[in-house]
Amino acid sequence: MSDPAGISRDFDFEFGQWRVHHRRLKERLVGCDDWDEFAGTSETRPVLGGNGNIEDNLLEFPSGPYRAVAIRAFDPTNRNWAIWWLSATDPHQIDTPVVGKFEDGVGSFFANETLNGKPIIVRFLWLRTDTETPRWEQAMSPDNGASWETNWTMDFRRL
Repeated sequence: MSDPAGISRDFDFEFGQWRVHHRRLKERLVGCDDWDEFAGTSETRPVLGGNGNIEDNLLEFPSGPYRAVAIRAFDPTNRNWAIWWLSATDPHQIDTPVVGKFEDGVGSFFANETLNGKPIIVRFLWLRTDTETPRWEQAMSPDNGASWETNWTMDFRRL
């Protein structure tokens, strides 16, 4: 959704401060069903005149606290968002962006990546964005999207 000036409002639901419940698979694409669950906080604010935003995260991993940011930018010409992940543990390496858009209240974003030297597709989904408890999910596909393994979920509650 965008206003007449071409500013996207897709991520307005996420602006502010959140408590986040994380659930993350311990291993990816190996048939693992062992999950870590941990808390975190998140704060999102607009940038780029409204066609971008920064999500600052503190994740309380079982191994210790972890900081990272999601950087998002909207291209009003093709109506797509790009989302990058930047970690404090590797501050000179930014992940390949997932690219996509919101349709019918669901944000779907994809990137071609590699995991353990094998090509995969990474998918981010934003769900329940019209509620007080939005959800983000990450999934990976080793077979060009024929099947997906959800390996990380984040459930948000406003602080």
